[in-house]
Amino acid sequence: MGAPRTVDLEIGGMTCASCATRVEKKLNRLEGVAATVNYATAKAHVTYPDALAPEDLVQVVEAAGYHAQLPAPVDSEPAEQTSSPPDATVSLRQRLYASIALTAPVVLLSMVPALQFTNWQWAALTLSSPVAVWGAWPFHRAAWVNLRHGTVTMDTLVSLGVSAAYLWSVWALFLGDAGMPGMKMTVTLLPVQGSGQHEIYLEVAAAVTTFILAGRYLEARAKRRSGAALQALLDLGAKDVAVLTGPGGSTRETHIPVDRLAVGDRFVVRPGEKIATDGIVEEGASAIDASLLTGEPVPVEVGPGDAVTGATINVGGRLVVRATRVGTETQLAQITRLVEQAQSGKADVQRLADRVSAVFVPIVILIALATLVVWLAVGADGGTALTAAVAVLIIACPCALGLATPTALLVGTGRGAQLGVLIRGPQVLESTRHIDTVVLDKTGTVTTGRMAVSAVVAAPGEDRARALALAGAVEHASGHPIAVAVAAAAQQDRELAPVDGFDSHDGRGVSGVVDGRAVAVGRRGWLEQEWSARAPSELLDAAQEWESRGSTPVWVAWDGAIRAVIVLADTVKPTSAAAVQELRALGLRPVLLTGDNARTAGAVAAEVGIDAQDVIAEVLPEGKVEAVQELQARGAVVAMVGDGTNDAPALATADLGIAMGTGTDVAIEAADLTLVRGDLWSVVDAIRLSRATLGTIKGNLFWAFAYNVAALPLAAFGLLGPLIAGAAMAFSSVFVVTNSLRLRRFRPTAAA
Repeated sequence: MGAPRTVDLEIGGMTCASCATRVEKKLNRLEGVAATVNYATAKAHVTYPDALAPEDLVQVVEAAGYHAQLPAPVDSEPAEQTSSPPDATVSLRQRLYASIALTAPVVLLSMVPALQFTNWQWAALTLSSPVAVWGAWPFHRAAWVNLRHGTVTMDTLVSLGVSAAYLWSVWALFLGDAGMPGMKMTVTLLPVQGSGQHEIYLEVAAAVTTFILAGRYLEARAKRRSGAALQALLDLGAKDVAVLTGPGGSTRETHIPVDRLAVGDRFVVRPGEKIATDGIVEEGASAIDASLLTGEPVPVEVGPGDAVTGATINVGGRLVVRATRVGTETQLAQITRLVEQAQSGKADVQRLADRVSAVFVPIVILIALATLVVWLAVGADGGTALTAAVAVLIIACPCALGLATPTALLVGTGRGAQLGVLIRGPQVLESTRHIDTVVLDKTGTVTTGRMAVSAVVAAPGEDRARALALAGAVEHASGHPIAVAVAAAAQQDRELAPVDGFDSHDGRGVSGVVDGRAVAVGRRGWLEQEWSARAPSELLDAAQEWESRGSTPVWVAWDGAIRAVIVLADTVKPTSAAAVQELRALGLRPVLLTGDNARTAGAVAAEVGIDAQDVIAEVLPEGKVEAVQELQARGAVVAMVGDGTNDAPALATADLGIAMGTGTDVAIEAADLTLVRGDLWSVVDAIRLSRATLGTIKGNLFWAFAYNVAALPLAAFGLLGPLIAGAAMAFSSVFVVTNSLRLRRFRPTAAA
């Protein structure tokens, strides 16, 4: 059996959270299928075995009474949609406006006796009938479709409530006393004992329909706004690109659609244009504005050899860029994919809501029937009993429960994407609540990660320039960051000599023959042990002094003796100290983890405000996992922040893995949170935003549960009429969505 496959189906016809639960159950009944259906995004994320085809999944959804559509192929033209979300919103708006126009006079006639002319009730029937039938048709249709498949949803409750009020009124008009000329009626918001065959509830049928349509329309608009951040991401990319296609790829520009761009193509980016895809600058120098993608407001200077990201904007000179990643492999595509995955998932708190929603509607129908029977049994007239039962049906719609999590996730993850914070899934939100320790990998996280030579100290009688030249020649053959820095410094003064017999010694150092001399560069202990070299006291004193300042000494030996120390420094990022302080304010304990020696690590820790006892130094790459596990064994709930390939195991081991987006793909893949900006402030923002999103989800769920628990008894005991019930039910859904939309105003800490 092959590896499981995944597909995202677009689901049509869902009108409430119960519909999403029903579709999810149907899909999950298939062997080997794991499906998550998101009501807010109208999508199903399905993992299925290779024994099934995507078309089989579509058939299951359609057999349940809904529509399903497979995603269009990446290289195909966009298919013409028969019913897009904007069109659905327009249709809902038209239905709502017509219902408002017809309902308003019905409510006035029913509630104000002075307006009740002779046979007014027949005018009310004429006006309310289109509302109760056509206006409420989406509810009636959905209720019938679900009934055919042996299930009930919130549409069933609405349809039953509207139909009961309307059909009672028709019966009272044609077969009771309500149709008599001169009949007067005063409608109260609460049920009144003693009403009977002369009472009609046309204003209830019309007003409840209008209230719920209004709630659905506002909900649909809010849902579209909540997904606007993701749509903005999708719209960021360039549409076409000027590719150099002449001989040697450099003489003629040809404009092509960006989806035809291939890895290795060279393309031109002029000032003000978007960079078409991820690549490497080959010609030109400019400043790149990445604020729309990373949230970082300051443009970054780039030149030949620098990496650039697709969808960022060239605000300076002309650039020639060679494409390194295209299509679904670009950083923008990966960001979009991560955001979509997060929005399609479910937090544990939402799973409880789903279980409640699945059994809620049948229970409500039983409660409504019991309300009707009990009122009649205690001697109430049919009108009073029906009013209470209809109020139960209307007030209990669990729409707010279904919207509580997905709308908050839509807004929270979308806002995070705008700020360069990518949340892998809703379970991550809950993890941020529990962490109490943040392990910070020093290089590239707290510091810039770019080593530079700050000093060269030579032994008495030796030449510093010669020492740097010999070391640079050997280090030039290595790709280690320290080696790159040494080689770069040596190249500034002279051309590097060739090296023979180069050898790298497992992170301890490198060696080779330069100008006939055996040269070794690396750790002092390794040189003393393997090369039998000894360091002069002058060099030992100098190295100790530089180490106390947080610098890293690299020892250089030739002709059997240690003759120089090259001092390198990895500068602390300007925002690291303030960010560490803010992490403490969030109740977190910062821990510095590094492979550097204890003195260097201690100097960096002191500079950013990390306690000396919270420094773990001289840790080899494989020891990072052990360091995280040791903290966990002491009872800490650990978040790990890193950016390198060797951080990936520790990121996966930690309770919460946070990867700097400036790091490697391996680290990003292993993490729960990805930060597009390489700034420690973004760690603070990620935790704050995650906690704010989870807090919003819990607040939404509390409101939805509390609303139903409090309102159902009021309706059953006749203390809540159908008019108030319809308005309150619509308000609860709108409240949940608008509460989620507050996350759009989340501000980064640094900008607060």
